[in-house]
Amino acid sequence: MKNQKYCPKCVQSPLDVTHYHGEELDVCRQCGGLWFEKNELNDMLSSVDNGDEDVKFESQLGECLGKSDKACPDCHHSLQRYHLLKGFEVEVDLCLSCSGGWVDREEVEQVKQSPRVQHALSEINGSTSWKTWLFQFMSQMPIEYNMKPHIKPVVTWALIVLNTLIFFAYFGNESLTQNIFAEFANTPAHVMQGDALWTLLTSTFLHGSVLHLLGNMYFLYLIGDNIEDALGHKTYLAIYLLCGLAASLVSVAFNMDRTIPSVGASGAIAGLFGLYLVWFRHASLTFMFVVFQKKLSPVWYFAIWLGLNFFGMLTAEGGVDYWAHIGGFAVGLLLGVLLKPYVMKRNPILGLLSSPEAKISR
Repeated sequence: MKNQKYCPKCVQSPLDVTHYHGEELDVCRQCGGLWFEKNELNDMLSSVDNGDEDVKFESQLGECLGKSDKACPDCHHSLQRYHLLKGFEVEVDLCLSCSGGWVDREEVEQVKQSPRVQHALSEINGSTSWKTWLFQFMSQMPIEYNMKPHIKPVVTWALIVLNTLIFFAYFGNESLTQNIFAEFANTPAHVMQGDALWTLLTSTFLHGSVLHLLGNMYFLYLIGDNIEDALGHKTYLAIYLLCGLAASLVSVAFNMDRTIPSVGASGAIAGLFGLYLVWFRHASLTFMFVVFQKKLSPVWYFAIWLGLNFFGMLTAEGGVDYWAHIGGFAVGLLLGVLLKPYVMKRNPILGLLSSPEAKISR
């Protein structure tokens, strides 16, 4: 029989033996804290980290915060305070003599998730390489650093395929292109007269050139997978279509007399930009300054993108529906804020990375 142990925090409260994720450990019934003897914390972390049998938290410990005011229940030496992982500021109290560890009740779930948080941080903080530099220099397209999605983004792939098939169905045939645009492109003056209202949505599946298509589909590919992962397939598709419809409505509202048809998925994708900004503030997107590749947070990246749209609108550069971009982005931001509690609850790792404890290094 084990000798009676007492809570390092409550001092006089005895610890009871319990089981947590298949491991025997000690719990304080008064404060809810847990005491892990040597290797018990590693074993528990392994059991919740997709079966990984090689989780060793002690090899990844973060900053030492100094001596704790708690004593080890086993050997009675003073505990030492540590951040559990580099870049993840959850505090644990460790005994350097017998390798036991104390975790307060409110930190238990964060500790349980920590190996996956560490893996997510390594993906987000990945370094740029000559390959990404060359790709971005040649294409002028950003590179994304974010968590890998847990589900296959089949809706994102389907949207890319559908947009591409539609485009090449009329590409190269000028007469057919004009007929398609006349029937399915969004012409604000016509919509204001109550005609062809379906074009508010169908226009988002049309593109004016190969470069127009490639640019939109690349950005959809770049950020769509994470948003689809966060929302689920059906909700993601509904949100995408809603953003496209809203972008078209904003375009009509600010271009009521315009008779030039507007096409492109950029309004819907701009809506995804807004969602991405709210939910994935810890991610990075690279920006190319002439020949210098720089990783930026979504806040800075989309601020630059939004600034370029306002500049283009003010300088009256033709051929781009800036109001559709801005309207889609605004709707995406609103939906992002409204849906954030649902998304964070549905995605625990994303919620943890968005918490104050997650310190994302750059």
